[in-house]
Order: sequence, then structure tokens, then C-alpha cells
Amino acid sequence: MNYTDKIYVAGHRGLVGSAIMKSLQARGYNNVMGRTHSELDLMNAMAVRKFFDDERPDVVVLAAAHVGGIMANLKYRADFIYQNLQIQQNVIGESWRHGVKKLLFLGSTCIYPREATQPIPEHALLTSPLEYTNEPYAIAKIAGLKMCESFNLQYGTNYIAVMPTNLYGPRDNFNLETSHVMPAMIRKMHLARLLNEGDETGLRKDLATRPVEGVDGNSSMNEIVAMLDRYGINNERLLLWGTGRPIREFLWSEDMADASVYCLEHIDFADVRGDGVEVRNCHINIGSGVEVTIAQLAEFVKKTVDYKGRVEWDATKPDGTMRKLTDVSRLHNLGWRHRVELEDGVPALYKWYLQSC
Repeated sequence: MNYTDKIYVAGHRGLVGSAIMKSLQARGYNNVMGRTHSELDLMNAMAVRKFFDDERPDVVVLAAAHVGGIMANLKYRADFIYQNLQIQQNVIGESWRHGVKKLLFLGSTCIYPREATQPIPEHALLTSPLEYTNEPYAIAKIAGLKMCESFNLQYGTNYIAVMPTNLYGPRDNFNLETSHVMPAMIRKMHLARLLNEGDETGLRKDLATRPVEGVDGNSSMNEIVAMLDRYGINNERLLLWGTGRPIREFLWSEDMADASVYCLEHIDFADVRGDGVEVRNCHINIGSGVEVTIAQLAEFVKKTVDYKGRVEWDATKPDGTMRKLTDVSRLHNLGWRHRVELEDGVPALYKWYLQSC
């Protein structure tokens, strides 16, 4: 990549996209661009083609996606597969038609089988059934990485697919209906603390910034308390989904951004394709290689938030995949390692959340 290249970051306002844009600009890339959803609907094929016709980017980062936590994945299965396939089809297709010299596609480690060997190597892809709760999203992301791989093999393009583990960081999604485990847990614990302490002002401030099910800072306390109870929060305890036994790996979003820019600058398809007759599994896992149980995470968040109530678990709700640790040896061999550990990242995210209210 050259510092004068025009770089288009699709999804530049999201958790990862915003961090990638910031990282690129900090490194001296002065021609980085993005478009909001209102400016460019990536599901609209004609709009995407016109954008590429007009702007002619040299490099594309495809960080835009329809994402959510386990609740959203179960409830909106059609949305997760349809919207992600549409976005990928449009952006990758137009990148090829317009001669984009490098593309970075961001997927997810949910592409791997539910019962994959741990830590999960790249070659575990498509070896056994997926986790049911996020199967539509996983299939869409598998299609995306296979599109990149297939365009490379047929047309000689240089598209790199990276599969990040569970990400968290500034600009995360704290919507209780759609968020992932980390931001959902932090916000629930925060709301539980406010309710436990009888801090009505704090509750109203939080809900004024991020309403839940139409309940905002102007709602009655009866409405607020009833809504919180639907999410397992009352003035004595916080009820979280599942058993707390699943094991997860987390990566700070700005570390992910650093890894992404590193891949753009230093890694080409030729570096990961191997020399076999059948070329597959050319994607790269991006993670920390460090894991904790969800129960351990809850205790750490509880301490960070200073919540004094009880934490209980609702075992009638799904756990999802029981263990999901990535094998990051390929990434390490290519020269990159994470920097931010969980004990530093969680307090930093909670601080960002408080400042954003």
C-alpha cells in the first residue's frame, strides 16, 4: 500500500471500522474515506456500483456487516444471512470490477464448527456442523471468505480474509436487544448497580442516551423498573443468560484495527495460500489466544462496575458454543501479536461507556 492510496473503509462508524480508520490515519494514510448508511446503502447494488464508479478506491476494507448477539441471531435469522450476503456480494463484486488492488474482508470466528478442536486452527473450517444459534451469520461470513479466496484463484486478485474473535472496545453496541456478550454484560451490570443504589438520576441519564424498547429517560419509574425486570435486572440481583460455563476469547477493537492494517501493509494472498494442489483455508485468525469463562468475565465486570448485588444464571437460555479459542499461530508467524489484555480493556471500555452517556 502507498500512503497516497485512496482507501475506502466500509462500516467506518462501527466498532472495528472506526478503529481501523483511526489506525490508518495515525500511520499517515491521508486519503481514507467512509460513507454512512444514509449516504450509501451497501445492500443497494446500483448505489454501490455508482459509488465505485465515482470514487475508484485503490484499497477496500469491508468491515460493514449486520451483527448482533445471541438474542438477535436467534430472532432475526433471515436478516443476518440475507443482509450480509448482499453487502458482501456488492462490495467484493464491485471491487473486482473496478480493479481494487487490495481488499481486506472481516469475518468472524463463528464460522467454525460448534465442536471444533481447541484452539481452533484455520483448517477446521467446514469440517463439521456449525453452532445453531448463529448459523445464518456464520454461513454468510463463510461465503464472504470463499468469495475472496475464489476471486484470488480465478482472477489473481489480492483479497485477504481475517476472522477476528470476540471484539470489544470504543463505539461498541450497547443495545440490550442486539449487543454481544461483553457490552451487554457491562450495561446490564451498570443498570443493576444504579437500580440497587436507588440512583434514579443515573438510570434516566443512561436511558436518555440509549432507550430500550421505547423506554427512555422521560419514562415513569414503573415503566423503567418493568423494562429492566424483563432483562433480568431488579434491585437485588442480575440474571444473565446461560450457565456461565462457556469459554470465550476477547480482543480489544483497537488491537484488531492494528492487526488489520498490519495485514494490509505486510500480508498478501501469496503468503497464506500455500503450495498444495487444493488451495483453501487461506483466511487468518485474529485473536489474543487468551480465554476466560463467561462466569469469570461476569465477576470481573462486576468488580469493575462496583455492583454489589447478586449475579445469577438462567440455565433455560442458550449458552451458544461452549468453547471458542482461536489458534493464532498463523498470525504470530506472520509477525503480529495483541497488546491489550482483558484486565486493562474492560475498565477502559466501561470508562468510555460512562463518558458516552
